[in-house]
Amino acid sequence: MKAANSVLSGYGTTVFEVMSRLAMEHETINLGQGFPDEDGPESIKRALDQATREKPNQYPPMLGVPELRQAVADHNRRFYGLEVDWQSEVMVTSGATEALAASILALIEPGDEAIVFEPLYDSYVPMLRRAGAEVKLVRLQPPAWELPRDELAAAFSDRTKLVLLNTPMNPTGKVFERDELRFVAGLLERFDAYAICDEVYEHLVFDSASHIPLITLPGMRERAIRIGSAGKTFSMTSWKVGYITAAPALMGVISKAHQFLVFTTPSNLQRAVAYGLDQEEPWYTALAHGLERKRDLLRDGLTDIGFEPLHCGSTYFMNADFRPLGFNGTDEEFCRHVTIEAGVTVLPVSALYATPDVNHLVRFCFCKREDVLHEALDRLARHFAG
Repeated sequence: MKAANSVLSGYGTTVFEVMSRLAMEHETINLGQGFPDEDGPESIKRALDQATREKPNQYPPMLGVPELRQAVADHNRRFYGLEVDWQSEVMVTSGATEALAASILALIEPGDEAIVFEPLYDSYVPMLRRAGAEVKLVRLQPPAWELPRDELAAAFSDRTKLVLLNTPMNPTGKVFERDELRFVAGLLERFDAYAICDEVYEHLVFDSASHIPLITLPGMRERAIRIGSAGKTFSMTSWKVGYITAAPALMGVISKAHQFLVFTTPSNLQRAVAYGLDQEEPWYTALAHGLERKRDLLRDGLTDIGFEPLHCGSTYFMNADFRPLGFNGTDEEFCRHVTIEAGVTVLPVSALYATPDVNHLVRFCFCKREDVLHEALDRLARHFAG
C-alpha cells in the first residue's frame, strides 16, 4: 500500500481524546477538555427551533446568511469601534478551526514561513505544515508568559508570510497588551506579513482587563484576519459556527478556500447565533464574571492542596505546577496518576507544545459547575493528604 500523507500520518490521536477516553474509563471528574457543563441562554435554543421550522433548510449563501454577517459587523462596531462592510468583509465558517484552516490555505504557499507562539492550540502546527509552511516557533515562558521580543524579531525573515496570534491565549490565559500588539504590528509591516488572529475567547477576560483585536491597530486593517467563535461566546461548543472579519482583498481569497472545505454552515445555527449576538449581549458579557469566580475558587483550592497555580487572565483554563507536591514524574504521568488514583482528569501542558520539553505543568478547565469544582478539589485534597 502506498503511504498516506506524511504530515498528518505522523500525528497520533489528540491528547484531548486520549484523556477523555481515560476519564470515561475510570468515571472521573474531567477537568481536562475545555467544554462547559452548562449550556448558554435558552433564548438562542428557541431561536434555533424557530429558524428550523420557519426558515429554509437548504443551502444558505456560501459567505453566510445576511442576518449573521450583519450581526458580526455590528458586534465589531459595538465592542471595538471597528467599522466593516458585512457584505465584503465578514464570512461565516463551520467553527473557528475551519476559519483557521481556510485562512491558512488561502495565504500559505509551500516554502513560506509561519510564526506560531508556544504553548499553542494543538491544530495550529499540523494545519500550517500540511499547507506547506515552515513553522517557526516562539516560546512564551511561564510563569508570566511575557512576549519574548528579541526572539520574535529574530524569527522573522523575508520568507515570513504570517503570524498566528492567539489572544486571549489558550492555554496560558494571557491577554496580549496593546504595547505587545504594537510590537507585533511593527514587525508585520516591516516584513510585509499577515496575522491570523484566533480571538475565540474575546469575551472571557478577567480582572477588568480588555481584549484588543490586532486588526484595530494602525496599519493592521489590511493585514489582520480576525476569527471569532459562537461556541465559546455562548458556551455551546458543539455549535460549530465561527466568523471571520478581514479586508475585502483577504476575504476574497479566504472565501475561495472556504468554498472547497465545507462551502457553508447550517443555516438554522447561523440564524440562532445572529439572534444571540444581537439580543443576548448581557448574557455573554456577564459570562466572564461567573468564570472569574470559578477561577478564583480553583486557584485557592489548588494552592491549599500544594499546587503552584500560574496567573490566569482569560479563557477556561488554569495551569498549575505540580512539583511542590513531590511528584517526580512527567506531566503526562501525573495526569494519568490523578485520573486513576484520585478520580480527576487534567491535561498535560506538554501536549500543547510542538517541542514538548516543558513537562511540569498541567491544565485545569474551570468552566464547570461550582459543585463539580468543589468535588474535584476535595478528591485531590484527600489523595495528596494521604
